[in-house]
Amino acid sequence: MNNFSYKTSGTCSKQINFELDGSTVKNVSFIGGCDGNLKGICNITDGMDIKTVIDKFSGIKCGSKNTSCPDQLAKALIEATAN
Repeated sequence: MNNFSYKTSGTCSKQINFELDGSTVKNVSFIGGCDGNLKGICNITDGMDIKTVIDKFSGIKCGSKNTSCPDQLAKALIEATAN
């Protein structure tokens, strides 16, 4: 299992921590942000395939922002799997 941390940009959350077990997302946690919503995202994504999370969360916007916490998670997963 590989551990990752991603510094977010353009969101209320400041950082996303997660693990990848092969192509499976595990133990996602956000630092800062909307506690209840982010706990839901963490629970939903636990055990999901990386590609599924990226496909479902990429491009989601929060209000007038060009990104969101789910979009930032997708970006984090893309970065983690690019290496």
